[in-house]
Amino acid sequence: MARPPWRLVTVDIDGTLTLVHGWRALAERFGRTEHYERTMARIRSRAAGEDETIASLVEIAMGRTIAEVETVLAQTPKLAHIPEGVRRLHEEGIVAALLTHNPPYVTAWYRRFGGFDDAAGLGGTQATEPVIGPPVGLRADKATGLAELLGRQDVRAEDTVHVGDARPDVAVFPRVGAGVLVNAKPPELESDADLALRTTDFLDVVVGILHLPRRRVNGAPGRAAVF
Repeated sequence: MARPPWRLVTVDIDGTLTLVHGWRALAERFGRTEHYERTMARIRSRAAGEDETIASLVEIAMGRTIAEVETVLAQTPKLAHIPEGVRRLHEEGIVAALLTHNPPYVTAWYRRFGGFDDAAGLGGTQATEPVIGPPVGLRADKATGLAELLGRQDVRAEDTVHVGDARPDVAVFPRVGAGVLVNAKPPELESDADLALRTTDFLDVVVGILHLPRRRVNGAPGRAAVF
């Protein structure tokens, strides 16, 4: 069997690898649920943009240690078989990276847990020692993150698949060879993907990617196959 055409798979975290939003889980553990709900209400009503939203979300972790955050990340409900799926991609010679608006202390944990090779998608800084501090100049920027990953991994955009669940992920799809939506929110986004899945198992996502052909219609997604 011929190898799939893909050399890089980039994957979102919250809502894609997780069954609940990761920052909701952190907010519930740290007694900041009201802060989380207020933040999400603002972006849903378009009163806030992505930059303001991610800056507000990471404030949920302020005053906590990385160890405290990692304990919650480990307990957050996720898709099954994430490490196994990443290993399957590696067996096919495909690099697996995280393209997410999460800060490095979150992506570092997911890289160790899942075996991901790289991560990008957020600009700015946030001190973490001795405890997590306020965000400084955070920029939710998956376009720049994608460019960074392509450069570091020496991969062409057309040889890349992005996997996500929401509008910022759909915005990435025209920049890469194919786009996959997992448990899309809202569901009507599925028509913007090359493949749309509803599953709780990351291996289903990987199998879909391995059978996904290159996009053929003017560089834009066709109607999604939905499973």
